[in-house]
Amino acid sequence: MTAAADIPLWAAIFVAFLLLGGASLALIGAIGFLRLPTFYERIHAPTLATSWGIGGIMLASMIFFSVGSGRLEIHEILIGIFVTATTPVTLMMLARAALYRDRVENDERAPPKQIDDVAARKQGSNGET
Repeated sequence: MTAAADIPLWAAIFVAFLLLGGASLALIGAIGFLRLPTFYERIHAPTLATSWGIGGIMLASMIFFSVGSGRLEIHEILIGIFVTATTPVTLMMLARAALYRDRVENDERAPPKQIDDVAARKQGSNGET
């Protein structure tokens, strides 16, 4: 592997662009996490922004080490696959657990049930079709 100063200018600019873009998206997610008022709004900003932010940083790392070593370095893809697979699942589990807790505690800040779902249940219990 060569030193970081030995990579071509085009690669350094591209890597810097991807790093700044990824870091900016991660920062936007962190700010959204701090600024949004409710848990249900707050959960979306870091989930979406950090996934894309990690993608940019991961791609920058792949390009930097591939150009620096002269061979294709793709082991960072495993990190990307792991983050892409676990982030939405974690979001869904956290949101469902919070929604269940809030509805059991009759918290008025919990999102309402869908009207069509409630109407369908009422019709089913009355024997109507």
